[in-house]
Parts: sequence; C-alpha cells; structure tokens
Amino acid sequence: MPTNETGFLMHDDTPLLSRRRLLKAGGMGLGMASLGLSPVGRLLAQAGSTSRMHAGYGPLQTAHDLNTGLPLLQLPEGFRYTTFGWAGEALAGDIACPNKHDGMGVVAGEGSVVTLVRNHEVGAAPGGSFAPAGATWDADCAGGTTTLRFDTASGRMVDARPSLSGTLVNCAGGVTPWGTWLSCEEIVLTRGQKVPIGPDYIHEMKQSHGYVFEVPADGLSSAEPIVAMGRFKHEAATIDPRTGIVYQTEDGHRRAGFYRMLPAVPGELLRGGRLQMLKAVGAPDLRRGRRQGERLKVAWVEIEHPDQGADDDSPTRDEGVVAQGVAGGGSVFTRLEGCIFGDGRVFFTSTDGGDARCGQVWAYHPDSEMLELVFESPDPRVLDYPDNVVLSPRGGLVICEDSGQPVQRLYGMTGEGGLFEFCRSAVVLDGQGGFSGDFRGAEWAGACFSPDGKWLFANVYTPGFTVAITGPWREGLI
Repeated sequence: MPTNETGFLMHDDTPLLSRRRLLKAGGMGLGMASLGLSPVGRLLAQAGSTSRMHAGYGPLQTAHDLNTGLPLLQLPEGFRYTTFGWAGEALAGDIACPNKHDGMGVVAGEGSVVTLVRNHEVGAAPGGSFAPAGATWDADCAGGTTTLRFDTASGRMVDARPSLSGTLVNCAGGVTPWGTWLSCEEIVLTRGQKVPIGPDYIHEMKQSHGYVFEVPADGLSSAEPIVAMGRFKHEAATIDPRTGIVYQTEDGHRRAGFYRMLPAVPGELLRGGRLQMLKAVGAPDLRRGRRQGERLKVAWVEIEHPDQGADDDSPTRDEGVVAQGVAGGGSVFTRLEGCIFGDGRVFFTSTDGGDARCGQVWAYHPDSEMLELVFESPDPRVLDYPDNVVLSPRGGLVICEDSGQPVQRLYGMTGEGGLFEFCRSAVVLDGQGGFSGDFRGAEWAGACFSPDGKWLFANVYTPGFTVAITGPWREGLI
C-alpha cells in the first residue's frame, strides 16, 4: 500500500526512502540501540534516523537477467541475478502461478537447494483456488502460497508448486523455528458474507476469513486455519524459540492489538491454545501521548472467543477480537506491522503511532513482562521507514522500498548506519511473459537470505516474480 509522502534524503530522481511500514515478517531479529540494546538493535535505530550516505558497493549499472536476458535491474559491478517463479508460469500440475508476490521466507535448506514459501496477496479475483482440494480452504478464493526450490549451485529454480490456496490477502507471516511458514490473511470476512468478484459476479463466502495457516517445507498445507491464533486483520507473526509462544500484530487502522498465543503443545499450533491481548498497566491507549524510553508493566487479557472476528472498521466491530481485548482492559495501538523475535525480546512496529503519527517501535520483554517504547519519530523527516527490513549475515540491513515514487529500490545500510543504494528496479516490459508496461514503481517485498548468506531473494510485487542476487558480498555492508 504505497504512500505519496516525500522523504528527506534526496537521490537524483526520487527520495532515498519514503515513509512506509518498518518491516513485515520474514527477516531476522531486530532491536534498538539508542537505549542500550544490542548491535542488532543499533541497526534498527539507525535505519530510522540516519542521513549519512555510504558508497556501498559502488555505482549501479544495468545488469541483464540470467534467465530472460532482459535488463530488469541495476546492480553494482560484479553482482548477477536471475529471475524465477513469474506470475503466469506453469506450476506443478500445469497450474498458472498467481500474481501479487508478497511476503516470503526460507523454510529449509538441503545441500545447495533452498526451499522458499511465497505469499500471494490476492483478494477479490476470479478463478478460485490454484491448489489441490486438500490444500484449499475456500474454493472460490484465489490467495495463497507457492513453494519454490532454488539450487544455489546452478543458479536455477528446481521446481515450483502450489502449497496453499482458497485464502485471501496473504500479506505477511513468519518462519517458525521448526521450518514452516505462517501465512497470514490481512482481511476479515464472515461465512455467508457477499463480496463482489469482478464487475458481474457477487460471491457468497463459503468460509470465514482472517486466519493464519501453516505451510510445511515439504508437501502441502492442510489448509486448516489455526483458530486459536484468532480471526482478525493479521499482519505478522513471530515465535519465541525458547517457549514456543507465538506473537502477532494486527493491522487495524482505528485500533489494533498486540497478541500472543500460548500453544497447548509448543510446535503443534493446530492443537490449539489460548489467545491473549497485551495490557500495558495504566496505559489503555498507546497510540499517542507516550514517551520514548518509557517502560510499562505488562499483563495479558484472555480472548474468550478468538474465532469471533470482525473488521474493526466495520459496523460489527464491537464483536471482534480487539473489542474483546479492550473490554477486558487490553491496550490499543494503531496499525501494527512487523513483529520479530531477537535478543530475547519481541520487537514490533506501529506505522502511524506517536504524537506526530510518524511511527513507533516497541519492544516486549518476556522475561520481565515489560513493554518499552524504544523509538518514536517526532517528525516524518526523522522516521522515513521502508516496507521491509532484513538483517544481513554480514552485519548490515537490506531495506525494501514500497513508496509512491516512480522507481523502487533495495537499499543497504552498514553496521555504522550509512545508507546506500544496492539495487534499482528497471522492469519495463513489452509483451515479455505476457506483460507490458513500466513496472519500475512496483514494490519490493519478501527479502530473505539463503542459509549460507550468499544469495539474497526478494519479490517484485507486480507483475510478479522473484529475484535471486549473488556477488562479491563484503562484511559490514550487506
């Protein structure tokens, strides 16, 4: 969901970064350093406040795709890339690959072969499920995931297959410690609700939506919703590997909750558990009027009916999960997005939280049951966050841009906070793959690294393909 707000660091033709969500799930642990947190945290703090430019890997130059031969990206000298998993290409079973490539994570690695699960944020669209019946939740719905295997030795995709469908608006999610992908629906609809699909067709929902689904590295998802994780506008999920507790964010524009699910059996989420909403003692409203560095005692409010979903912007909002939590004393945030476990804490972000409505970064400390406001932007010129931030194994950050600007980029940030442009989209097509148009403004999403750190994967949301980039990586950069 791009924005037209202008950033403060100017490049030649577009702002360096435009104000966007801090991150979606799919990266690694992040924190804040200005308040004494870890080196990982220092990167996150610098991502929101730095104005220093860095030479990075040097100037960008046109690079041709090793797959299609097309000049789709601009990269530093020595880097190469290949594209794969294009929308419309045949998946296993001769099924056309869906579009809207969004969140993604590496769920397995065996030898040189890496397994990725990729979300497709398809909403109202004709055609229905693209997965087999056993991996389909609601047959008339066309969102879901594809699973791709990529051989880093040959630099080629091995295969691609449907792994979940019949879902809607699969935006973000998260990788579990046991090597599966949690795919989150960022929409709430109720069984029997009528929704327009195209200009001439009204679809009556056969199932309710607003769930999280688990996708294994091998085989198909059971397409069984994890009801205990609640039914609401899910954004991201992360798991504390020490306890198996799942933490979740809600992308509610009016009010949003921060949740945890205590599984009955850690690692077996479909066996149920208890859903709870965070309560900051003495602070029912965390959207405005808070102080950076403030620490609040945490309690948890039971959600008695996690399946009682309702969009908080709808007339039935008083029946939803967040309404239950608020009634029990839970604290409200606004537009919660990324949710990452790292350094023994759960870091999560609010896109438009704070007095200036420019963003907040929170840290929940499970061991001490404390909530800390680790960063709040006083001005859009200070906080200018991108859509997705991923920790590099070499000590820097990869930053995905999703703005209203005409050209989207992947940025790098050094461990010292210097920003540099790493990759620029040059996707202009004239019938190739059935696509025509200028796609340089399409968002980047789903960035993640191979287990050995030598390949960076990312998605170009429209027209929809995945890139794998490798080259002369250097410590301290990305």
